[in-house]
Amino acid sequence: MSFLDNIFFAVLIGLGFGYFTINVKKLFRNINLGKDINRNDNPSARWKNMIMIALGQSKMVKKPIAGFLHVIVYVGFIIINIELLEIIIDGLFGTHRVFAFLGSFYSFLIGSFEVLAFLVLFAVVVFWIRRNTIKLKRFASTDLNGKPRKDANYILYFEVVLMSLFLLMNASDFWLQQAGSHHYIQAGSFPISHFITPFFNGLSENSVIILERTFWWLHITGILVFLNYLYFSKHLHILLAFPNTYFADLNLKGKFDNLESVTKEVKMMLDPNADPFESQPVDENAVPSKFGANDVFDLNWVQLLNAYTCTECGRCTDACPANQTGKKLSPRKIMMDTRDRLEEVSRNIDKNKGVFIPDTVSLLNNYITTEELWACTSCNACVEECPVNISPLSIIIDMRRFLVMEQSAAPQSLNAMMTNIENNGAPWQYNQQDRLNWKNN
Repeated sequence: MSFLDNIFFAVLIGLGFGYFTINVKKLFRNINLGKDINRNDNPSARWKNMIMIALGQSKMVKKPIAGFLHVIVYVGFIIINIELLEIIIDGLFGTHRVFAFLGSFYSFLIGSFEVLAFLVLFAVVVFWIRRNTIKLKRFASTDLNGKPRKDANYILYFEVVLMSLFLLMNASDFWLQQAGSHHYIQAGSFPISHFITPFFNGLSENSVIILERTFWWLHITGILVFLNYLYFSKHLHILLAFPNTYFADLNLKGKFDNLESVTKEVKMMLDPNADPFESQPVDENAVPSKFGANDVFDLNWVQLLNAYTCTECGRCTDACPANQTGKKLSPRKIMMDTRDRLEEVSRNIDKNKGVFIPDTVSLLNNYITTEELWACTSCNACVEECPVNISPLSIIIDMRRFLVMEQSAAPQSLNAMMTNIENNGAPWQYNQQDRLNWKNN
């Protein structure tokens, strides 16, 4: 590579990682729009969660075929991109296969990368068939109509192109090594790409050099484009699965958080020494408290992290008993809607120079309907199934709280039950003096 090539490569890397950094900052800003919540307890359990679930893919393999193929793509993506370091060094300093001094270990690495690249191609083809030909139920759902369905296919095409360019780059490099071309030192093992090498026979050495450089430039450019596309894609979970599993709720499933304000009121009611008429100090600068959530600002930052981490795999919706019985609820859609609303808020902030200008839209009603929320049985099946420990249920519960405690908009049957509990101390419409009657019934 010439000096100008090195400069151009440095500019390309700077632009690629620079734009990625801008997106990462925006991501942090958006997640931090949520309310604060403490998830720093029990670090040993949290590290174990992250290692087993995000790194070890322990929940993915519950569906053996999809899990195994996903592990191939995941491992291939992680390990093959180790060669990105070599490409960056070669591009900046004009070297070629700078890690070749590792000898047989380098050959082992390149050979492993090639086998993984081939397996990734195989897995991606199977994934494409499952989505577009067989059309499994969870991939044919209306939740994915429009951009989500296209996005999933775009990712598959990206992976095919990147893995193909990697193998073509190696194949042309190996041809030039065999031809004794200057600058192309004998290094690496090519168990897959050597089958492609014969296609270059009959071409001049200069022509193959041009092809090798073209594949090389396209490969690194494709990696940078893919890196920056992640923010706009469901594949953001490649990066966020690790913090998401670390900060996941460690409480037993089915245990809900009590509202601090309500807990305080109840404790005061139960305290025989408390004076209910005693005036409490008022903080004039305090933001009025709200029960539950009707927009993304009312959710906590972990719930917003959940929304960005959602893989849109549909395992949650597949396991949802409400969805199975024809109800409108889809836990996957809950997470997608939350992310879509958060992105709408983000665009509002960008447009108004870092300040959110209140709009007439909210997560509740404009994105998620009350019909969806009240269809949930609170069974936690969606939480159990999620391969990256996302909790759609926590968002549903918070939005239900808003409906009940802020708008008194619970279904009539639920309102009647709560009225009976308040008046009679039980869900049934019996007078407390008749307690023995309804107890025996």
